[in-house]
Amino acid sequence: MPLDADAVADLALAHHFPDLAKQAHAARLGMWLFLATEILLFAGLFTGYGLYRFLFYDTFQAASRSMETGLGTLNTFVLITSSLTVALALHFVQHGRRVAGVVCLVVTLVFALAFLGIKAIEYTHHFQEGQLPGQYYHYAAVQGPGVTLFFTLYFLMTGLHGIHVLVGMGVLAVVAVRTWQGAYGPRYHTPLELGAMYWHLVDLIWIFIYPLLYLI
Repeated sequence: MPLDADAVADLALAHHFPDLAKQAHAARLGMWLFLATEILLFAGLFTGYGLYRFLFYDTFQAASRSMETGLGTLNTFVLITSSLTVALALHFVQHGRRVAGVVCLVVTLVFALAFLGIKAIEYTHHFQEGQLPGQYYHYAAVQGPGVTLFFTLYFLMTGLHGIHVLVGMGVLAVVAVRTWQGAYGPRYHTPLELGAMYWHLVDLIWIFIYPLLYLI
């Protein structure tokens, strides 16, 4: 039986906040600060990639051509669509449509699984071809100074992004269960909103990774 959303909202109000609106504002500010640190983390990786691409331009260009652009494009479509479904989930819950919100969250999780599955296929191909970082690289079609750096950065950026996808899936799964139980509604939906913000960041990071590794 669904929980009483109004009762849950009253219980969710911390004693040091006068109302839920100010509590939600503080939570959003905290999430934005956290997201800023995540952006700084990936910005460092993107800067390193740009520097090494400048130093080893020809090799990085050849290595980029060996990427499976079709799979990368498909994964981009999957993640962008998942951003839409998580935004719809928040919209539905804000307007009291709990079941529709849960459905959209479940669809988002399915897209996330699809993304990881496609990335696993791509990783398998890289392992089979010998497109690995460091001393394990033995892909004969692309050789030259700096080629191992490209694949080191590739696995570092996509692997770290994959970890963020897993974390986001865990957050959205918990939020989906709580939404199904009726914990979130028009009055109180801050955890769902924060989870959606995190998921949008995951998508945004991929939008930068995709052209750097697959298109440029």
